[in-house]
Amino acid sequence: MQNGDHIVTLDRVEKKYPLGSTEVTAVSGVSFSIAAGDFVSIAGPSGSGKTTILNMIGCVDTPSAGLVTVAGRPTVGLKDDAITALRREVLGFIFQSFNLVPVLTVRENVEFPLLLGGGRVGPAERAWIDRLIEEVGLSDRRDHKPGELSGGQRQRVAIARALVTKPKIVLADEPTANLDSKTGEAIIRLMRLINRELGTTFVFSTHDAKIVAVADHVIRLEDGKVAENRLAAPAEASR
Repeated sequence: MQNGDHIVTLDRVEKKYPLGSTEVTAVSGVSFSIAAGDFVSIAGPSGSGKTTILNMIGCVDTPSAGLVTVAGRPTVGLKDDAITALRREVLGFIFQSFNLVPVLTVRENVEFPLLLGGGRVGPAERAWIDRLIEEVGLSDRRDHKPGELSGGQRQRVAIARALVTKPKIVLADEPTANLDSKTGEAIIRLMRLINRELGTTFVFSTHDAKIVAVADHVIRLEDGKVAENRLAAPAEASR
């Protein structure tokens, strides 16, 4: 679903972490761009830099060198309030561990990002929450708490929560890692459907070959560097 407008760009990005008296390079000279509406897989073995890159796009971490641009905004040097605004207005997050609030119901968990920073939840927002819960197939579970749900249902709540602020980009860190194969496939289909219907850009850090297989855009990392950067053929991307 590329439309030619780059919503994420990394330009010669490096990330180094101190380790005792030395440094470890997690990402080395990485450059790529992501188009609005992409369904992107950042793939590679453990330690290849996938999660580090996802964290830099999400402003959870900052590059040691190079430039990360998200929705037209260079992230280096952004103050805390600007980072908060970028996350609220542009980014949604899906975690492999779900990160739901155990004492809240499904509906309350989905609503929660709207309340951060004193946000208002009026009739339009409530209608959107209800639509998302219906879209992820949990209308009959809206008053249940996470402990009463299966792993797949909890991940569906996490997807709805990530979408509630209508983000332009959803960052998903190994979203199928804690799910069985059948449930993982259902979650991938759901995210692909949302990507196509809403035009939301999805960026995955993943080991899952099934996500790689249906991606519009595959960025494969090895030892912190880009080993492959390809767009899927039209017939392949339409799966």
